Amino acid sequence: MRYLRQERIPFDVHTYEHLEKGAEFAATALGLPLERFAKTLVVEAGGDPVFALMPGDRELSLKKLARAAGAKQAQLADPRDAERLTGYLVGGISPFGARRPLPAYLEETLLEHERIAINAGQRGVILELASSEVARLLDASAVDLSA
Repeated sequence: MRYLRQERIPFDVHTYEHLEKGAEFAATALGLPLERFAKTLVVEAGGDPVFALMPGDRELSLKKLARAAGAKQAQLADPRDAERLTGYLVGGISPFGARRPLPAYLEETLLEHERIAINAGQRGVILELASSEVARLLDASAVDLSA
């Protein structure tokens, strides 16, 4: 939130009781459409960490992400590595303000929505902001990443 305020990006904050991980639980708790939730995944693409932002109702194709990143293969990062790289706990990882800025790949269908919901860096806290601002601030490549 500090980063977004510093960049003067308007956003709304939603909170819920984080009883279980996952976009589906958060969407239900907040009454927001699952396809507007952006899951922030940390992926090792060719040995290099990247962010993959996926709608809550879709699964990531590691093959498509590897191709987009110019790597031969990709795999989800170990949760401990993801937490160490970002400074956030799994279940609350945000692509904004991470300890280490990572290249970002955004599932292109997220841009079909004017606003999307994304983790704020803490479990149970979600930010809602313009999808175009997410893509711009992260300098994200918008590509087909769906399995």
